[in-house]
Amino acid sequence: MNTQATKKSTIVKWLFDNVIYVFLILLVIGIVIASPDFLSMTNLINILSQSSSRIIIALGIAGILILGGTDLSAGRMVGLAAVVSASLLQAGDYAYKMYPNLPELPLFVPIIIAMLVTGLFGTLNGFIVSKFHVPPFIATLGMMIGVYGITSIYFDRPPYGAQPIGGLSESFTTFAQKGIKLGQYEFPYLILYAIAFSIIIWVLWNKTQLGKNMYAIGGNPEAAKVSGVNVAKNIIIIYMIAGLLYGFSGTLEAGRVGSATNNTGNMYELDAIAACVVGGVSLSGGIGTVPGVITGVLIFQVINYGLAFLGVSPYIQFIVKGAIIIVAVAFDMRKHAKKK
Repeated sequence: MNTQATKKSTIVKWLFDNVIYVFLILLVIGIVIASPDFLSMTNLINILSQSSSRIIIALGIAGILILGGTDLSAGRMVGLAAVVSASLLQAGDYAYKMYPNLPELPLFVPIIIAMLVTGLFGTLNGFIVSKFHVPPFIATLGMMIGVYGITSIYFDRPPYGAQPIGGLSESFTTFAQKGIKLGQYEFPYLILYAIAFSIIIWVLWNKTQLGKNMYAIGGNPEAAKVSGVNVAKNIIIIYMIAGLLYGFSGTLEAGRVGSATNNTGNMYELDAIAACVVGGVSLSGGIGTVPGVITGVLIFQVINYGLAFLGVSPYIQFIVKGAIIIVAVAFDMRKHAKKK
């Protein structure tokens, strides 16, 4: 009898600790039951494609969350990178080029420029947080507003003003929109980019001193400092890496959509943070894995795509997403409190 009670208590505890995953799985099952066509290979490829740039963003934010910080400026940095890369990669014969006399540049040049710009802002975030001890929420909130202003000034320029930056070069659209043909299906290059960055970040987190320091700082910054870890330096590097990832993701978004505006990337950071928490990254720091981050992003994308596929109102989708974020964070805080 005692054994049965213990077993029941264990099951209840597991369900309570993992209620967010149970809910999400049931939601996905409900979508599939409502529309079996949702499980088609075409939809799966679309979900993976749309998740790709989000995975790269989430990997950047996840490193910062593991440090015990956060980054509210990620979405605006994505937008800045999208606008910068799109403005430098317009086709030579496009009538509304931002830089009419600029010849078509090699693809990698604007991508590197965009990544360096956002990497610089990421480094600045890390410097403000680590050197001036400004809370990450406040530091990145200020950066979010500032970067949006910079993006808007760059975007809203004469003679054409605030119109979408389009007419992208064929090399750019091929880079972001095309894929590898396997049978009757085309697997987008975007998926390959996400896989490549996931592998790089996994190695960085698990096989380098930087990764060990990141987890140590997130777990207990004072203990890490006493053990000889240069806390400020490591924080700056992690924020810089996040900035570089936002930059690459921004170029992918511009190429995938075929244009960019100053609102590209808006609110992406909240989706990424939510996906990280759902994927097991603790907002309290010190805990998180690359597979967990990828899983969290895919779960969110399946829900977004599934609800849209069923014709659910976008307003209802916002409510569902908001509820998931609140519940995920609440249970993450509960787990952390229990460990203490």
